[in-house]
Amino acid sequence: MPVFAVEYTYDNRAAERDAVRPEHRAFLRALHETGALLASGPFEGGASALLVVVAADDAAARDLLTGDPFAAAGLLADVRVRPWSPVIGVFAHLV
Repeated sequence: MPVFAVEYTYDNRAAERDAVRPEHRAFLRALHETGALLASGPFEGGASALLVVVAADDAAARDLLTGDPFAAAGLLADVRVRPWSPVIGVFAHLV
């Protein structure tokens, strides 16, 4: 199944994001348990994050994340989805 690198860029409402973060992380844990989310975490500085997902295509990768509480709360200024082809490391066997 194809792998996608998803970059979240957060808006400037850090306090609201902090309040929703426990729900956001529970949502991501659930995706991880299904195997759809391989890894996630914020970039240094906290203004954006990387999520690595497996999905049939770009639209399916986006659909996986529509239920994210950060998205539902309007806390994402931008979501960038790009196909990614890991060739070395723990995700390389997926392509």
